[in-house]
This record gives sequence, C-alpha cells and structure tokens, in this order.
Amino acid sequence: SSGINAEYGDDEDMLGITEMKEAAAAETAEEQSQAVYNENSEVITFDAMCNACGKEAVCNMKEVEIPFFKKILLMANVCDHCGFKDSEVKSSGGIGEKGQRIKLQMTDSEMDLDRDILKSETASVNIPELGIELTCGALGGRFTTIEGLLHQIKDQLESINPFALGDSSTDNSSKMADVIQGLQDIIDKKKLVELILVDPAANSYIQNVYAPDDDPHLTVEDFERTTADNDDLGITHMKTEGYENEES
Repeated sequence: SSGINAEYGDDEDMLGITEMKEAAAAETAEEQSQAVYNENSEVITFDAMCNACGKEAVCNMKEVEIPFFKKILLMANVCDHCGFKDSEVKSSGGIGEKGQRIKLQMTDSEMDLDRDILKSETASVNIPELGIELTCGALGGRFTTIEGLLHQIKDQLESINPFALGDSSTDNSSKMADVIQGLQDIIDKKKLVELILVDPAANSYIQNVYAPDDDPHLTVEDFERTTADNDDLGITHMKTEGYENEES
C-alpha cells in the first residue's frame, strides 16, 4: 500500500457523485453543489480491493455536510483493471437515541423526483402502493435523488428476477413485472406514491424542498427501537460504563 494521500481537485468527479445520481444525469454541477455543501475538507485517496475482479483499486473518500441534516462520508471505488465503479455512503455521526420513520407523499413528480435522498446502510425502503419492502442490506448506503433511488431499486429487481421481463406466465413473474412497471410509471411521472424510509439508527434523510420552513408533504417520526433493532445495530451488548475498572 502506498498509504493515504490527501488530494484536492474536482471533488464531485473523484467521489462519483454523478455516478451516484445516475438517474439525474441532466443535473448541472451547479445544481449538484446546491444539494451537497462541500466543506474545505480534503478528498482522501487510498488503495482498496476491487469487489468485481479482486485486483487493486482506488477509493476516494470525503466528508461532506448535507444542509439541515448532518455530516456524511461519501466513498467511491474505481478499478482501472476492469472498469468497475461503486459508490457508497456512510454516516460520520453516531447512532440516534431513537429510530426514525421518514414519509414522503409525492404530489409533484418534477419536484419530488429531484429531491435528494440519503438512504443509510441501516435503512429500509417501503413503497406500500407497489408492495415494495426493501431491507437495509438490499442497496447499502446511497446518496442520490428520489429518481436515482427508484432506478436502483428497479435495476436490482430486474437483476434478481430477469424472467419477469419475458413472457413467463407464472404468478410471481407477473407480480414482479407489475412492480417493475409501477416503478417505471413513477419515473415517467405517471404515478404518485408514498415513499417511506425506516432507519433504526436515524441516519437517513429526504430533502425538505421548503427548508427552513416545514415541508407539508414530508413527515419525520421518532420511534423506540426494538430489541431486534438494537441487536442488528450491535448496541445490545455494548458496554459504555464501567469499562475503565475492568481495564485496571
């Protein structure tokens, strides 16, 4: 390993923000900079391993701040050997005292599809009207737009069930095809739905387009985590008091 090297430059390109917002390719760099406030923190570049071919790759990482929310870590992996690219988001803060349920009732496709959304690695995504319930591990951490997230969900469903796209007459394939078409209808501005993020760690976010005023179509509810939630987050057996005495 050549160690960690701090580099400046075009942060958006290095971090693959455009890649993370692939469904919003028409956005200009100026529009993107309004969504993410880049601090004067450096882009950190270090060696990593490619998840696709296993050879040496490069990972770019930067801490950024989302207005009216919190700081996050954007990471982009790029492999020069096979061309594989991957982007991921991690919260740079801790776990919230309570979990959060964020609900967006879409009312205007143009506005809502362009909202920024941060789905943390601990958040699930629900679209009740389409019967979609994606667990936290389905997409990992993602920072994109609503439209970008819908594209990612659609691509994943198509990849795990390609038969839904053909002439298969099975009930499951037919239902999956309906779900995929429903996602496409939302993307094509033909359908308005409710989108729900449930994050036990409270590290997810949907952009309030009316900020600093309240958004009439966006609600954020706190909830008490279950024992299972705490187990999944690894905090059930976490000892925060008295460890100094054990070490002495």
